[in-house]
Amino acid sequence: MRPLTPRIVGEILHHEGLVREAYRDSAGVWTWSVGITDASGHRVGRYRDNPQSIERCLEVFVWLLTTRYLPAVLRAFGGFVPQEHQLAAALSFHWNTGAIARAAWLKRFLAGDPRAREAFLDWRRPRQILPRRRAERDLFFDAKWVGDGTVLAYEVAKPSYRPVQPKHVEIAPILQSLMTAAEFETCAPSWPNERPAAQAAGNWFERLFD
Repeated sequence: MRPLTPRIVGEILHHEGLVREAYRDSAGVWTWSVGITDASGHRVGRYRDNPQSIERCLEVFVWLLTTRYLPAVLRAFGGFVPQEHQLAAALSFHWNTGAIARAAWLKRFLAGDPRAREAFLDWRRPRQILPRRRAERDLFFDAKWVGDGTVLAYEVAKPSYRPVQPKHVEIAPILQSLMTAAEFETCAPSWPNERPAAQAAGNWFERLFD
C-alpha cells in the first residue's frame, strides 16, 4: 500500500504556498518551493534568481514528504492504520510543526480519549495559524477536505527577495502525473515501517538530494 496520494499532497499545498525561486522568509532564511530550506538536505541557494518550473518545485516537495515527514507520521500512528483524511491532516500538521511525535491530540485519539479533538487546537501559535489548525482538526475528525486542486504561487520582489503577488495555479494534474511515475513508486515508503529508499530510488533520489 502507498499511503501518500495526490489528494493528500494537494490538501497540504492548500495551506502552504509555492515560490519558484529562492526567497528570504520572515527570519531571513533562504527558502524555496513549499517552505524548503537547506536544512532539508536539498540546497536551495541555487534557485536564487533562478526560477524553476512548478513541476520541479512539486517534485522536491513530494520527495521530502515521502522520505522525511511521512515515515515519522506513520510511526506516530503505531499499529493504527489511518484513513486518507486522517493521514492528510496529520501530515499537514507535521509539515507545519514538526511535532507529530509529541502531539497530545494524536496520543489521546489513539487512546480513545474524547478530548483529542479539543487538544488539536493546543497548537495555535502564532494566532494566524489557527484557521489552518481548525481545518486540519475538521479534516481529521470529520473528513472535511478544503483543498481545491490549486496552490498560491508567489513572485519574488527584489532586492528584498520577499514573496509577493500570489495567484492560484492548478496543480492537481501535475501531482497526478508525478505521483504515478515509476520513479516515484520506487522511492515511496511501504506500510507501516517505511524509510527513505535511497538505493532503490537510484538517480531520481540522488538528483533530489543534490
